[in-house]
Amino acid sequence: MRGFGFSQFKPNQIPKGGFEELLKLFLELLNYTAGDAGEALSWLNELDKQYNITNDEYGMGDFIDELKQKGYLNEDNESGEFNITAKTEQSIRQSALEEIFGKLKKSGKGNHRSPQSGQGDEKNAERREFEFGDSLDQIDMTQSIQNAQVNHGIGGDFMMTERDLEVEEMDYKTLTSTVLMIDISHSMILYGEDRITPAKKVAMALAELIRTKYPKDTLDIVVFGNDAWPITLQDLPYLQVGPYHTNTYAGLELATDLLRRRKTHNKQIFMITDGKPTCLKEGTKYYKNSIGLDRKVVNKTLNMAAQCKRLKIPITTFMIAKDPYLQQFVRQFTETNGGKAFYSSLNNLGEYIFEDYAKNRRKNVR
Repeated sequence: MRGFGFSQFKPNQIPKGGFEELLKLFLELLNYTAGDAGEALSWLNELDKQYNITNDEYGMGDFIDELKQKGYLNEDNESGEFNITAKTEQSIRQSALEEIFGKLKKSGKGNHRSPQSGQGDEKNAERREFEFGDSLDQIDMTQSIQNAQVNHGIGGDFMMTERDLEVEEMDYKTLTSTVLMIDISHSMILYGEDRITPAKKVAMALAELIRTKYPKDTLDIVVFGNDAWPITLQDLPYLQVGPYHTNTYAGLELATDLLRRRKTHNKQIFMITDGKPTCLKEGTKYYKNSIGLDRKVVNKTLNMAAQCKRLKIPITTFMIAKDPYLQQFVRQFTETNGGKAFYSSLNNLGEYIFEDYAKNRRKNVR
């Protein structure tokens, strides 16, 4: 007799003791607690009660002691509070990078090349005939010899002419200055959806990628609510949403100012937002309107997008809200700037940004 058998689901991804497994879970929890080590450890204890992630040989106390011994955790002698260290901050960034890269397709990792070829820095798969001025190290000798054999035969008098020579095209490696803008307005945690944690993860992963693989590139991080201000790499784990409206104009203005100071030719802005500007600063006062799309706020924001276009700064917007009228605004914003927009879910936000970062490091101005 055919049928279905049911049993209790037992997840196989829950760690079963050991420092390395517990560390991965601890680092993940720190993303959700904005770097609060005490709260993350409390959550870890609750998970231990529910899923028995420690055992008789290695308990939670052993894990905390090892965190302190290995430099991941500091304990305040007076208050007894735990604080994470710079080593932990870097581990969070590395963990975010590994998580996002693990989801990327092989082709999505990007080689960060310019579309212009010639006497560049890095070989690509394209071939062409030798031209005067090409360097000798560009010649593909194996293919050139094969061309000579095909064109002139393989008799005793081997001959090779200039027309037999085949060279490998070269791509120019480029430098890019990027500003990553993160919306920290209250709407980023409304309706029970945590949008700020994935945004933080992406920022940390992108920063770690640039620091390790493209150290000559620059990355500035700007957060925007009622106002906009730059934050450092070290601030990222502790970033939280505030009781703010969304002053997209201020964020773009600051991002543009930061990019003006960079000496690189390639400049770009990545903006993670729910897509709705609701605030402007006028002198010392704030003009706010959260109902619909306020024409005054929208038009000034669009003017800033147009200014970025004149400065040849494309803006790529990563939209993490699904409201049709907000998506319509993002389309208008993108058309004004000549940039791009991705209507991304929180799950694949990192993949979109990493792939687009790779593609945008292509321009080369001689």
